[in-house]
Amino acid sequence: MKKISLLTLFIATIFTAQAQQAETYDYFRQDKDMITQGVQAILTCNGLFTSNRTIEQVYDHELKYLPQPIGTAKGGDYKIDYDRKTVTIGLPGGVPAMRAVYREGIGCVILAPDQTFEVIEELPIQTLPVLSDDASKIAWPDGDLVPTINLPKGVKATELLAASDWAFNRETPEQNTLSLMVVHKGKIIHERYADGVDMHTKTRTWSTAKSIAVTLIGILSDQGKMHLDQSLGFEWLPKLKSPNEHDPRNEITLRHVLNMSSGLYNVDSHVRRAEYSTGSGLSYWAGASSVNGALNRGLIRKPGTYWDYENYETLLAVYAMKKALGGDAKTYMEFPRKALLDKIGMCNTFLSTDRFGDFILSSQVYTNARDLARFGMLYQQNGMWNGERIISEDWIKFVRTPAPSTAEIGNFYGGQWWLVPDTRTDVPKDAYSTAGNRGQYVIVVPSHDLVIVRRGLDYGRQGFNRWDLTREVLKAFE
Repeated sequence: MKKISLLTLFIATIFTAQAQQAETYDYFRQDKDMITQGVQAILTCNGLFTSNRTIEQVYDHELKYLPQPIGTAKGGDYKIDYDRKTVTIGLPGGVPAMRAVYREGIGCVILAPDQTFEVIEELPIQTLPVLSDDASKIAWPDGDLVPTINLPKGVKATELLAASDWAFNRETPEQNTLSLMVVHKGKIIHERYADGVDMHTKTRTWSTAKSIAVTLIGILSDQGKMHLDQSLGFEWLPKLKSPNEHDPRNEITLRHVLNMSSGLYNVDSHVRRAEYSTGSGLSYWAGASSVNGALNRGLIRKPGTYWDYENYETLLAVYAMKKALGGDAKTYMEFPRKALLDKIGMCNTFLSTDRFGDFILSSQVYTNARDLARFGMLYQQNGMWNGERIISEDWIKFVRTPAPSTAEIGNFYGGQWWLVPDTRTDVPKDAYSTAGNRGQYVIVVPSHDLVIVRRGLDYGRQGFNRWDLTREVLKAFE
């Protein structure tokens, strides 16, 4: 019996070791390699042709985000066509070359691995002409003509400069502040840029785009074309075999997805080994449909009961927006410009799409600090701009109300905006903020009539804290 027990133990140990080995094997390696090249293609393309930066700046800043970028500014296994505004990133050894191409008015679009630049003319483009007025001759905030900055009474210059230095002079180079703006009562009282960056430089918003998305959705909600508590009404994937079958995902409402509480399986944050290899990464960096991936997830929890941050939640809401607009491609493409951007002077803002023409409003918007300051001012002014109501106070109240699913974990998230968590007592509780990867923040502080914009190209461990920045800026106010 003892020999049998030892043999059994030996066999069990072997199978346990094999099982553990299987769990650590990276089954997503090939996808990661492909997406790594796609990330570099899109960041390089937008860096060069949307942000108008040099290849040296792209490698020093945009690509600092990548652990091992392909090549250097002097060359490597990549190709840039400055005339056609295309970028190809490719490694020898079987990984597909990834290609990105600049499209007027929307920035760069990533192609599928099996596509070449022969499809350029088939890709989405923004045909709505840019507003012809010269922004440099139009007074702020509608334009960029800004008088000499004079600090209003009650704002201390020394403390404001100290807050600015706090933002720029970080203890780690991984927190790389590009720009900082402070707007008080609608007037710019502080504006600062890093070397190589100015008021015209567009950079990626990452998830700050989500707050732009919810604003567009709010406009349609105010018009009665979208409703927070109605079923999204999608034909989910995979499709049911019979139209008479009940799909539990029909219980999901617009409120649920805007609160990051749909109950659908979370792809982006739960499978860490699959990060940047599945989920929304396939649409961001590899040419997959941003809509199909969002629709193809199963329900694992009761909608509204569990908070889980997921890019696909926003993309579902954006797809609902497209359906509410009737599905016409031209109407859909022009809606953000006509309903929001052009109205408040955000003329330097590009909303990018996937290759199918669907806005990737969970991440891929390119804009500058001043346009984001205008966006923050819209909220600070309770949805009004030049006497016109753009979004209702009721919608602003919704985005600032904690998602019910966050009640027991800090009340830190509303409707695609971040709220001051319960644990913070050093900043006003009425403050709320956008938040994007690499340090993209628009902070609105209603009690101080204040908007703070911080743009970054952070990398590595990142960690720049927007509420700490708010605290430092508020030291300048009596």
